[in-house]
Amino acid sequence: MMWQAARALMLRDLRLLWARRGDALQPALFALLTVVLFALGLGGEARALAPVAAAVLWLAVLLAGLLALDTLFRGDAEDGSLEQWMLAPVPLWWLVLVRTLMHWATTALPVIVAVPLLGELLHLPHAQLPVLLASLLLGTPILSLLGAVVAALTVGMRRAGILLALLALPLYVPVLVFGAGAVAAQAQGLDAVGALLLLGAGLVLALALAPATAAAALRIAHS
Repeated sequence: MMWQAARALMLRDLRLLWARRGDALQPALFALLTVVLFALGLGGEARALAPVAAAVLWLAVLLAGLLALDTLFRGDAEDGSLEQWMLAPVPLWWLVLVRTLMHWATTALPVIVAVPLLGELLHLPHAQLPVLLASLLLGTPILSLLGAVVAALTVGMRRAGILLALLALPLYVPVLVFGAGAVAAQAQGLDAVGALLLLGAGLVLALALAPATAAAALRIAHS
């Protein structure tokens, strides 16, 4: 039953995503615009861009995910689907987890796929690319899971975009520090495995705690 519900929810999300193809491209376009603005602001010189390329790419991915965070549960709350989630014969945390993973797959993952191209715009050293991709693949799901908790807390509020960003950004900072720090350590000839292991541990912890916490917040918001 849980896998059937997950499959039905993923198919529904994909159909809605196809119907709103223009909105689906906004996070990737926003990340591209962020990278271009940084490149222009720093003059486009490789000497100025290369040292900050990994941090800029991490920031672009983070902000792209934050851009679509307010829509994570709000549409379901407005059309009544969220109430059906609570009445469904499957745990609410499971549906929250599926929705969060779909949010990650449709916002962060396309930007991660484009990171090699965006890295060329910022003159990212090729030796840093594998560590950067590994840190993004480990860190961005944590951002989505933490964002799901914040989105669940604010789902009942109107115009919660600014409040959501103010609540989410402090939680995102440690992930950003370890993600960009892994690449910085590799660039300095240090071992980046420690930071990647911390990101992996954070991902396991977020997978264990965030869906249940977000589910509890959704129930409180609709009580």
